[in-house]
Amino acid sequence: MNLLRKLLLPLVPLYYLGAFFNKKLYDWGLKASKSFDFPVITVGNLSVGGTGKSPMVAYITSLLYNEINIATLSRGYKRKSKGFKLVTKESMALEVGDEPLQFKLNFPEITVAVDADRKNGITKLINSNTDIELVLLDDAFQHRKVKAGLQILLTAYGNLYCNDMLLPTGDLREPRSAANRADVIVVTKCPQEISFNEMNAISKSLKPKSDQKVFFSYIAYDNQVFGDNSRESLKDYLRKKFTLITGIANPKPLVKFLRKNKGNFNHISFPDHHNFTDKELERIAEEDRILTTEKDFMRLCNIVSLKNKLMYLPIRCAFIEKGKEFDDIIQSYVKNKTS
Repeated sequence: MNLLRKLLLPLVPLYYLGAFFNKKLYDWGLKASKSFDFPVITVGNLSVGGTGKSPMVAYITSLLYNEINIATLSRGYKRKSKGFKLVTKESMALEVGDEPLQFKLNFPEITVAVDADRKNGITKLINSNTDIELVLLDDAFQHRKVKAGLQILLTAYGNLYCNDMLLPTGDLREPRSAANRADVIVVTKCPQEISFNEMNAISKSLKPKSDQKVFFSYIAYDNQVFGDNSRESLKDYLRKKFTLITGIANPKPLVKFLRKNKGNFNHISFPDHHNFTDKELERIAEEDRILTTEKDFMRLCNIVSLKNKLMYLPIRCAFIEKGKEFDDIIQSYVKNKTS
């Protein structure tokens, strides 16, 4: 915690009061939450920063991809456009956001849209495509205008919400008690070698309700890197020096993974969802071999000066144990809502 955030500690009670009264307005029915007669799943968190929401949305999409017509709805963070917008394979990241574009390119058959107003976005999605059977809401745990049928709350292993505090001193957007709204809690970005005893201790510290399930997941890295029209084994790619470019909330796990695999690289880090300036792009283009994340690739792949030198390393969400139980919860919810 830096000094400035410590100095802002007196503002935390004010933030708490704002969040508390907003919650009560929904609890008392003074603000309305809309339910829908089809499956709506929310993937979100209590904190600012990355908890692995996009890999989780991709995981659920992969699970149901061949069974049901899916739509994903995101805010489209840092996009230049406003309001509701459908994402196509020809969309630009600046126009729709990097993660929605990534969803569309990875799952071309699904409907992908962006709208900061999730209630409006769902309505327009259904009006534009009556075949949609499931809407996946990315980063919408705080958007209570919509009452999702299944709420999945993520918390990162290195920054558990039970050990955090509210903004502006901490990273929480809501009080820790907001976790009670979740149906499922997933501790993400765990070390693969995490012990049963540690998982048990974390579960106890989260203090889940009796009807809440707690799962543990980790980030699995692909064994290949990809470019526009090329691919190479990660092992071969790491044999030569390269520059790692990241614009994500927490690049430390990726850096650790590449170091562990004996990668020789220089790391240039930018803020999450960073929109690169011309000067920054000129600096990046000076590098001969560039590796980045798939999310960052969405914002960099159309830069002419980076063609033939830019590659990305895909990631996916994987469960440490009880993965089938998690899958069953998702599939049972969808089946019950559509039967």
